[in-house]
Amino acid sequence: MDLVIKNLDKQYSNGVHALNNVSLTINKGMFGLLGPNGAGKSSLMRTLATLQDADSGSITLGDIDVLNNKDGVRKVLGYLPQEFGVYPRTSAVDLLDHLALLKGFASKSDRNQIVGQLLQKVNLWDQRHKAVASFSGGMRQRFGIAQSLIGDPKLVIVDEPTAGLDPGERNRFYNILSEIGENIIVILSTHIVQDVRELCTHMAVMDKGRVLFSGTTDDALIEVKGKIWEQRVPKTELAGYQERYKLISSKLVGGQPLIHIFSEADPQNGFTRAEENLEDVFFAKLNELV
Repeated sequence: MDLVIKNLDKQYSNGVHALNNVSLTINKGMFGLLGPNGAGKSSLMRTLATLQDADSGSITLGDIDVLNNKDGVRKVLGYLPQEFGVYPRTSAVDLLDHLALLKGFASKSDRNQIVGQLLQKVNLWDQRHKAVASFSGGMRQRFGIAQSLIGDPKLVIVDEPTAGLDPGERNRFYNILSEIGENIIVILSTHIVQDVRELCTHMAVMDKGRVLFSGTTDDALIEVKGKIWEQRVPKTELAGYQERYKLISSKLVGGQPLIHIFSEADPQNGFTRAEENLEDVFFAKLNELV
C-alpha cells in the first residue's frame, strides 16, 4: 500500500500558500518530512489526517481516496499531532480503553487485550494506573504512539515528536518508531535533522509550501558530496565570510564559529573539505544552492 500525493495545493484565507503543488510517493517504512517551522509540514500532515481540506490535487492510500473518503482513511490511520490533549485525572489504561472504544472496539475483553499489548509495546505498563497528565514529556509521547496504533493502522503520522525530549527519551522513542516502521507507512514530520538521519531511509525537504527534494537520504548526500567545506573563523570576521562565500551553516565550537560553505571547487583560504551530512543538505536546499 503506497501513499500517492499529486499536485496538492492549499492557501489559507490570510494569503499564506501552505501547500504549493506538492507531489510525493511514499512507500512502506519510515519517511522523513524535513523543513523549518512554517514550511507547510503540519498543513500536509493535517490534510493527510483528514483534519482539513485541500484546495486542489489528489491523495490516494492504496485504493482509498483520502480527500473524498475520510471515514475510510480514519479506519486505517494513526495520528500523533504535535500537541494532543488528555483528561487531567484519567489513567493511561482508562484513557486508552476509552480511545479504543471510540475507535470501534465494543468488546471489553478485546479492548483489554489491545490496551495491554500497546502499553507493553511502549514500555508504559508499570505506569498504566498513573494519570497521563502527570507523565513526563517522553512518557506522554510514548503514550501518544500507543493511541496512534489502536486498530492496527496502515499509515501513522507523527508530527514534531521529539521536541523537548531528553536524549534518553529520544532514543526510546526512536526505537519504538523504527519497530513500527518495519511493516507500515510512518511519516515523521520534523525540523530536527537528527530525527531523519537516525530513522529514515527516504525523505523530503519542504520550505514555503514547496517540495525542494524527495528521495533517499543517500541520494540527498550525493547532491552535496565533495562540495562542503569548513573552517573555524573569528567571530568578528563571520559577517565577511557570509558576504564572500555561500555560507550553509555556522555553529559555535569551543566558543568559535565553525562554518560550512558550499563550493564546487576548493575555496582554499584555510578551508578543508568536510564530511557531508543531512544538515548540510537541508541548509543547501533551503538556500537553493543545489
